[in-house]
Amino acid sequence: MSDSTTALLNRLKVAATFFVAVLVAGTVSFFVVGHGHWSWFDCFYMTLITLSTVGYGEVLRGMDKIVEARVVAATLIVLGSGTLVYFVSTITAFIVEGDLQGILRRRKMDRDISRLTGHAIVCGAGATGRHVVTELMRAKHPVVVVDRHRQVIAELESDLGVELLHVVGSAIDDHVLERAGIERANVVVAALTDDTDNLFVTITARAFNATARIVAKCVEPTTERKLLRAGATNVVSPNYIGGMRMAGEVLRPNAVAFLDRLLRDEGDRRFRIEELTLPEGNRLVGKTLAETELRNQGALVIAVRLPNGEFVYNPPGQQRLEVGSALVVLAELDDVRRLRGELQRHTLV
Repeated sequence: MSDSTTALLNRLKVAATFFVAVLVAGTVSFFVVGHGHWSWFDCFYMTLITLSTVGYGEVLRGMDKIVEARVVAATLIVLGSGTLVYFVSTITAFIVEGDLQGILRRRKMDRDISRLTGHAIVCGAGATGRHVVTELMRAKHPVVVVDRHRQVIAELESDLGVELLHVVGSAIDDHVLERAGIERANVVVAALTDDTDNLFVTITARAFNATARIVAKCVEPTTERKLLRAGATNVVSPNYIGGMRMAGEVLRPNAVAFLDRLLRDEGDRRFRIEELTLPEGNRLVGKTLAETELRNQGALVIAVRLPNGEFVYNPPGQQRLEVGSALVVLAELDDVRRLRGELQRHTLV
């Protein structure tokens, strides 16, 4: 619930309290000054029509002979009518402002999502998905978050300090993925809690987008093969990675600490391990690593993945680059963004 909606709800509670208090006070006052000659319902009805100013007249028999009763009525007209107006106006504001703001905000977000191309869709903003979203936001990669619980997304937005493009709903629903722009996305992350749900997301995403990379989370080892058959590009097991990390802390703590530092934004020099893919027509195609002078531009190439999927680790300067080769580099984030932009513009020299 947004801050504005919460404020409106608080105003509504205050207005309702005042209105009920005046209604009760008026009913009791009429009953007392009438010395029990009028029923509680008649006193309540007289109070209600007085507050609403409908003009039915005095419905309490003999009221014209009791001055105190008319004093109560006059007081209700002067003070109580304002309370009713405040109560009704607050209800109207709650309906109009609350719902209207929500509708306008949702429509704006849908328009923003419809303009995205080549974005990532993260299905599930829970324990795993929130870290994926955080890293994508740090890398300034456009992302749309899908989760069935609005509160989960709100907590993630609060932690990141930004408003996320999101769709509230089940990620296994075709309509929800369509609203997230599945046809235009280049990456889909299935990070739901249940393996079965991730399997359904994978099948649905692959049916809508035949070229997108689909990274699926699995808890049970037996699910990995099913996810790959369903169309997942890669399958990640948090349990396996966690176990390998703990073993690494035992066997090679310094190497793990070095790699862990590269996964975090710490210090002024934010070195990361990133990848640069050579598109067709780029000036680097056909050149050797030494000829590209990437090292002088802030990028240390530690591996090259050839188009056939083979890795060349610690490649020599004579390594010739081909279309589709992926360069695994150690560089600062700013240098990576600059080089990636130049690669896309085919202007790298």
